[in-house]
Amino acid sequence: MIHEVLHPRGWKATPGYSNGIAASGRMVFTGGVVGWNAEQEFETDDFASQVEAALSSIVAILAEAGARPEHLVRLTWYVTDKAEYLSSLKQIGQAYRNTIGKSYPAMALVQVVALVEDRAKVEIEATAIIPD
Repeated sequence: MIHEVLHPRGWKATPGYSNGIAASGRMVFTGGVVGWNAEQEFETDDFASQVEAALSSIVAILAEAGARPEHLVRLTWYVTDKAEYLSSLKQIGQAYRNTIGKSYPAMALVQVVALVEDRAKVEIEATAIIPD
């Protein structure tokens, strides 16, 4: 097992994330990643598409350290519109599974007033741990 999912006995199952993760190994951190391409250009203003682009960029950054999506232990999402996030959950879930697979790290989501990049609707920070 790459890491241990921390889910207290008797707690309701979590949809698409873990309450906590225990892991040991080489730690990899990303900065805040927005949904643009490698040329730092937004190709869409669609929320779920920006999520998929941000997650794809995170996977590319992790690969530079030899990490894979299953090594993710934490994602922190910053969104500019909670209602847009909630109304896009089905598409976001599909984008997540297409990019990350069935790895569900500990996650937090925060609505913010704005992000530095005006067209960005989401910014995601990631932490991964590559096992020893």
